[in-house]
Parts: sequence; C-alpha cells; structure tokens
Amino acid sequence: MNNPAMPRSSMTAQPNRVTGQCSATPRRSRRWTLKAALTTGLATVLARPLAALADDLPYLDRIGLQLYTVRNQMQENADTTLSAIAEAGYRQVELMSIDSDAVKIASMARDKGLMVHSAFMDWKAIVTPGAEGVTSVDQTIELAERIGLRHVVFGYIGRDARDTADKCKRIAAAANVAAQKTRGAGMRMCYHNHSFEFGTFEGSELRPSDIFIKEFDPQLMNFELDVFWVKIGGADPIEIMKRLAGRITQIHLKDLKEGVGTIHDESKVPPDAFEELGDGVIEIGQIMKLAKEIGVQECHVEQDQSPAPLESIVQSLQYLTGNIS
Repeated sequence: MNNPAMPRSSMTAQPNRVTGQCSATPRRSRRWTLKAALTTGLATVLARPLAALADDLPYLDRIGLQLYTVRNQMQENADTTLSAIAEAGYRQVELMSIDSDAVKIASMARDKGLMVHSAFMDWKAIVTPGAEGVTSVDQTIELAERIGLRHVVFGYIGRDARDTADKCKRIAAAANVAAQKTRGAGMRMCYHNHSFEFGTFEGSELRPSDIFIKEFDPQLMNFELDVFWVKIGGADPIEIMKRLAGRITQIHLKDLKEGVGTIHDESKVPPDAFEELGDGVIEIGQIMKLAKEIGVQECHVEQDQSPAPLESIVQSLQYLTGNIS
C-alpha cells in the first residue's frame, strides 16, 4: 500500500492512507468506466506488448486480488467491479474490512465464483482496544465467522503507536492474545507489514521487524508478507521469506519501480512507485515459487496506486499467466 492501511471499508469512500482525506477516482479511471470494462472484455484491453513469465507458476488456480486496488470502483459499483475481477481471471478476493458491509461483499463475490478467505480487521482493535468506534476483537471474530474467513489480517500501525520498542512489544503481546482467540474460532491471524518495520527506532539499531519476528508467537501469529514494502524498506523479500519459512500464510504481490530507493516513511512513497507485476524490480516468479516451498497458502495481487486500476489488474494477471493480448 502506498499509504498506511487505515480501517478498510468495502462499500464506502476510501481515505488516502496518509492524509485521511477521501480522494476522487483518478481521471483516467473515470474514463475507463466499469461498463466499458465488462462490455469490451478486460482480457483484451491492453494493446502494448508485455513481457510474461515463461514458466508455470503456483497459485494461479487460486490467485487473489486485494480489493484496495479497486477501492474507487468498489465505491462506484461493487457488483459490477466484482464481475470485472472475475472476468479478468482472478479466483478470489481479499476484503478491505471485516464489518457488516464485508458480509455483503463476500456474498456478492461468491455469487460470481470468487473465493473469499481473507480480510483486514481494524488494527486499533489490537493497539487501542476499547476506543470509541473501534470494533472489538471478539466482534471481529464473530463477523469473520459469518463471512467464512480463514485468515484475519491486521497491518499498519499508527505512527505514534509504534515509535518505541516498548510500544511494539506491547502490540505483539496484544496480537498474540487476539490470535489465540482467532485460532480458537478456527482461523489464522496474520500481520501485514509495511516499510516502517525495516527502519530503526530513533537512537537505536533495533527495528520493529526484529521485535515482531521475535515477539509474535510462532504457534499463533502468522505473516501476510507484502514484498513491495519489504523491498522499499531496504530488505530482500527472498531473504525475509526464508527467515520466516513456515510462518507466512499469505503474500501480497506487487512490483516496485526501478530507482525509487529505500523509504521507511510510507507517507513519502510517490504514487508512481507502484508498478504492474513484471514492470518493476521485484522477482515475482521467484517469490511465488519460494512461497510454495515454504508453505504459503494464498497470493494476492495488489497495486495501491494506479491511474487505471482495472487495466492494471489485467496487465498483472496477464504477466503471471503469459496470456498476452
């Protein structure tokens, strides 16, 4: 995600994850209407030649899309957008939230043949439980059971809540308690990283990632590894995957523009840093093959920023499948 992961909502306008302000659909996306996406056929919208992965990859029979990628289109018309995602060839979607709207979205998605196994919870339920307007962990689990989830994900932590090692240790302890409850309900809890985890605390060589990897109970807490944020955070996604072998249940596939450099402050990541799969510097095929080796269950495509998200999700899937128009 280009911007910090605020509580995800499936049916309402999505705020910019840094500013908190609702942003309009980019101009190019407005021209690319949902109706046109369906009637023209998403699989044929791209005219320019693309490089594609030559070898068969795992997960293509269940490849997912994180709906944050098409948040503006979901706001405009969720039913039509889900139809477009299914037509593009995705097999499942990962929900932006766990709330009453998500129950409806999951039902709509399954009606179109899309699986729904994973969704994001409000991170504040773990970091600031009891705060006004925050859905509790117990309420989240109840909703997740109604949706039929296998994975409950939390990710991004507000800047003021993560700026010391002690705060991060308390977050890890609270996450373990929540994960125990999630496990009791037959689901896994995952932590989704951004890039701040790979920077150091002020005046220290210690990183939040060091604390989370050490303090999360490996029998309870899993990771949903976002390879873009690992890479832009200055770490090697392959090395992190090997280090966390057996603890990663899901991966977010996204590509990083060449030459962006290391950025730990997510608010300073330029929108064009996010690339369609195959257009950036991340070895997507190698990551997917290693994911299979270390027991990852699901891979979800996500592109936090795009001037034309519906075109982008097609291009990324075409790169993975080699089905170039």
